[in-house]
Amino acid sequence: MTESGTDRSAAGRPDGSPARERLLPRDSEEFSGDFSGQPRSATRLTVVNLAFFWSFGIIGGFYVLLILGMLLADGAYMTAQTLPAADGGERSWFGILSEGPIGRALADRRIRYSIRLSMISCTLSAVLSVLVAVPLGYLLARHRFPGRRLVDAILDIPIVLPPLVIGLSLLILFQYPPFSRLAPLIVYQVPAVVLAQFAVACAFAVRTMKSTFDQIDPRCEQVAISLGCSRVQAFGHVVLPEARRGVLTALTLAWARSLGEFGPLLIFAGATRMKTEVLSTTVFLEMNVGNIDMAVAVSLIMVAAAIVVLMLTRLWGAPVS
Repeated sequence: MTESGTDRSAAGRPDGSPARERLLPRDSEEFSGDFSGQPRSATRLTVVNLAFFWSFGIIGGFYVLLILGMLLADGAYMTAQTLPAADGGERSWFGILSEGPIGRALADRRIRYSIRLSMISCTLSAVLSVLVAVPLGYLLARHRFPGRRLVDAILDIPIVLPPLVIGLSLLILFQYPPFSRLAPLIVYQVPAVVLAQFAVACAFAVRTMKSTFDQIDPRCEQVAISLGCSRVQAFGHVVLPEARRGVLTALTLAWARSLGEFGPLLIFAGATRMKTEVLSTTVFLEMNVGNIDMAVAVSLIMVAAAIVVLMLTRLWGAPVS
C-alpha cells in the first residue's frame, strides 16, 4: 500500500487505526441494480416485488381457504339439516335449534356425558402439562447439563409419533411392573383418558415454555441472585411473573391438544359409552353407526370450544414461536 493510501485509511479513526472500507454504495442510484450489476428500473422493481408477495399470498391463502372451506362445509351441512325443523309454521329459533342435530346432540345424555368428561379430562391434562412444562422448559432454556440434547430430542417423540403408536406404547407399558399393578385402575378407565391426553399435550406445553424462557432476559434473574436471592426466590419473583403469558399459552394449547386427541384414547382408554367416551371418540362412534348428523353436530361443538381457546390465547397468551 502506498503512503498516501495508508494516510487516508488511518484518517478514518481517531486513534489512527485503519478504517473499514465502505460496504454500501455511496450513491443511491447504485441500489437500482441487482447483484449482477445490471440496472433495474423502478417499474420493474415494483413488478418483481408485487409478484413476490402475490406468489407467497396465493400459496399461503390456499391453505387458509382450505380450512375455511372445511368449516363452511360443516356449517352448511348443519344448516341444511336444521332448516327442515322450521317447516310447519312460525317457530322460535330456539325451538328450531333444539330439534336440529345440535339440539338433539345436547339432549342426548351420552353426549352430555362425553362433553362433561372432555371438559374435566382436558382441564386436568392441561394443568398437569403446565406443572411439568414450567420446570422442564426452564431447565432446557437456562442450563446446560449432560444429556440436555438427548432430553430435548426425547421431548419431540410424542410430537412426531403417530397418535396410535403412543396409545399402543402406553398399553404395553402397563403390562410390565411396577405399572402392571396399577393397570386395573387405569387401563380402559377414566384415568387412562387423562394420561393419554397428557402424554401428547405435555410435549407441546414444554416447547411453549422453553420458547417463553428463551425470550426472557436472564440478566434480571442474575441481578436478583447477586443481591442475595436464592434460585427459588429469583424464579418465583422475577422469572415466573415475566413468563405468565407463556404459561397461559401453554395451558390453552395443552387443553386444545387434549380435546383433539383420538388415537391414544381409542387404544389405551377405549371408547365405552358412559365410561371413557369423550367428544373425539363420540364422533367416531356416531360415524360407525351411520349417524352423520350427530357426528357433524359434535364436531361443531369441538370447533366452538377450539375457537374459544384460540381467542383466549390470542388475547392473553404469549406469541408462540
